[in-house]
Amino acid sequence: LQERYRKALADSENVRRRTQKFVEDAKLFGIQSFCRDLVEVADILEKTAESAAGQAEPSDPNPTLKKIYEGLSLIEAKLQSVFAKHGLQKMNPVGGRYDPYDHEIICHVPAEGMQPGTVALVTQDGYKLHGRTIRHALVGVAVEAQE
Repeated sequence: LQERYRKALADSENVRRRTQKFVEDAKLFGIQSFCRDLVEVADILEKTAESAAGQAEPSDPNPTLKKIYEGLSLIEAKLQSVFAKHGLQKMNPVGGRYDPYDHEIICHVPAEGMQPGTVALVTQDGYKLHGRTIRHALVGVAVEAQE
């Protein structure tokens, strides 16, 4: 009878632990789909800021474009700080080893000064939420040049 009691007690403790872990994960990753959507907005904002930076000239008599660029840069910096506050991190895989859990290969690039299998270029940034990949980085991987 005591053995049954101990087993039942252990089972209930295991259920409690599993439930607690499930609730903690739900708290951490409950914003995952929202983050996926917001990451796309961040990409558009980044590309817009880059475009404005390329067209803003210091000698331009109309400083409007420069002010727009500065505003976009401030918004982008604030967005990245909010991402960091909530555990969302941009991956910077250039020069690192290809990892199928974090990267998606879209092309192969001749390895000039790089080890084969390393990430040579990134066409779309990847993001992790508390260490879990929520969007794979689209990368080009270095391969040995064929002659």
